[in-house]
Amino acid sequence: MGRNRKGRDISGWLVVDKPAGMTSNAVVNKVRWAFDAKKAGHAGTLDPAATGVLAIALGEATKTVPYITDALKAYRFTVRLGRATNTDDAEGEMIATSDLRPSDAEIAAALASFEGDIMQVPPKFSAVKIDGERAYALARAGEDVEIAARPLYVESLVLLERPDPDHAVLEMVCGKGGYVRSVARDLGTALGCHGHVTELRRIWSGPFDAEDGVSMDLIGDLAKSSELDTYLHPLEAGLADLPELPTTHEGAARLRNGNPGLVIASDAGYGEEAWASLDGRAVAVGIYKSGELHPGRVFNTRP
Repeated sequence: MGRNRKGRDISGWLVVDKPAGMTSNAVVNKVRWAFDAKKAGHAGTLDPAATGVLAIALGEATKTVPYITDALKAYRFTVRLGRATNTDDAEGEMIATSDLRPSDAEIAAALASFEGDIMQVPPKFSAVKIDGERAYALARAGEDVEIAARPLYVESLVLLERPDPDHAVLEMVCGKGGYVRSVARDLGTALGCHGHVTELRRIWSGPFDAEDGVSMDLIGDLAKSSELDTYLHPLEAGLADLPELPTTHEGAARLRNGNPGLVIASDAGYGEEAWASLDGRAVAVGIYKSGELHPGRVFNTRP
């Protein structure tokens, strides 16, 4: 028999405003401890030096993590022009310099080539796996790391401000799997001046905004208290990008048993992924076909 994990059966989303210096996994572990939750996970890693939205799912909400991971995300970041590092951020060793400084107009013109469906090579110091090994582990061991380019959708990439000739502040909205460090590196290459990230903040992720994020200090202060529970967003927040299909008590019972269940009315198209609700609470996620939802994931959300 498998070992039962101790803790509370609590479900929902906590939006954390991650501070610099913590790993994403460390934040998850602190949140799980603070809520005494059986299960917790995050929807998209942030580098230790980065700040901003880290969405933490508890309990049944972990079943909705893929929908937040796949959602668009927005980043605000500062690029240091004229210097390249081996990590593509300020934590690494400087490997190249240039006295060239592009104009605002030149930067704006270069950004256009980074929008839409592009191919991006992740940083050598990243968690990408190469033959079962993490790229950063191979890079730290001195190996010559070659990482294949990966597709990335960039909805927008704009220049916000230019504090001085050495720095440019940018904002990017992109899909799953984007590396801001790679954008800074590749932009510097395109401009002929090198570049790396000095500051990075995720300002929103899917339906979650940094302005709604709670601090690690607050989590520590309210740990193990019912007051901390009031900061949870409902499980259903993780399904915001999918059509909601109300169901009946009979339909909910069928769905919970893994069978297709009747849904009342919907804007969902045939074969589209959607979620069924009963009294506003998620019952299942699945595929909509001819008035029924065929469940793929079922939630234990009964009172």
